[in-house]
Amino acid sequence: MNFNLGCQLNYSIEDSSIFVFHIAVTATQTQTIKTEEISIDPPLNLEEYLLPNVRNRYLRLTAPAGTLKVGYRATVDVTYLEETPNLIPEVPINKLPLEVFPYLYPSRYCESDRLIRFAQQEFGDLLPGYSRVNAICNWIYDNVIYLFGSSNPHTSAYDTATERAGVCRDFAHLGITFCRALNIPARFVAGYAYGLEPPDFHACFEAYLGHRWYLFDATRLVPRKGLIRIGVGRDAADVSFATIFGAAQMDDMALFVEVEGEEPPSFSTNAIRSH
Repeated sequence: MNFNLGCQLNYSIEDSSIFVFHIAVTATQTQTIKTEEISIDPPLNLEEYLLPNVRNRYLRLTAPAGTLKVGYRATVDVTYLEETPNLIPEVPINKLPLEVFPYLYPSRYCESDRLIRFAQQEFGDLLPGYSRVNAICNWIYDNVIYLFGSSNPHTSAYDTATERAGVCRDFAHLGITFCRALNIPARFVAGYAYGLEPPDFHACFEAYLGHRWYLFDATRLVPRKGLIRIGVGRDAADVSFATIFGAAQMDDMALFVEVEGEEPPSFSTNAIRSH
């Protein structure tokens, strides 16, 4: 499926500042970048770093005082691999690849060690496997209100479990936290999403099951087959779309995602394999 997508970020800068952007989509086995364009106004030197293994792309620039406009556009071909959910098991810890272990541990926004008892009470007796992670998503959807302005950059999964309100970032953190509390590796996924209103960067999560990563989205706001990956991390701290070192503020942000020459994606109950 081909998507045309992009974003426009505009800033006011009081003094020379360093920006690290994470807005460029990544190339994977199932995601191919067909065309891509990055615009910087005023023209500035742009450095790119590709994080090994997960292939996250980080863009760095230094901007002087004044205004900064950053635009990104791409055409991306994404293949979504669907599988039968009831055939996907959990992986015992002694069989997990060592590179997956960082996604078992508590992290800044996913304090799984503080929610172990709760997760065991709610999900510990469920049949291990894809269905248990799906049950976690169902619980979040049923018990946490999706509410703009209900959280802030400091809100953690423990806060969301307590307050029972949040946005996509918080839903993803809570899903990750419950999974890790049950010894299921899970990681944060940031991307562009088709059909999201209003358009914005979207967050969901992946769980490691059956020796592969599978995509989950407890918000149910967009089809999982409409997500175009930017990057993955332990939590949102690893994949913030913009990190600023200096005195600057965002004036405006706009995003778009369109399907190119095909039927729009629909919601699916099948398991979506990430790569």
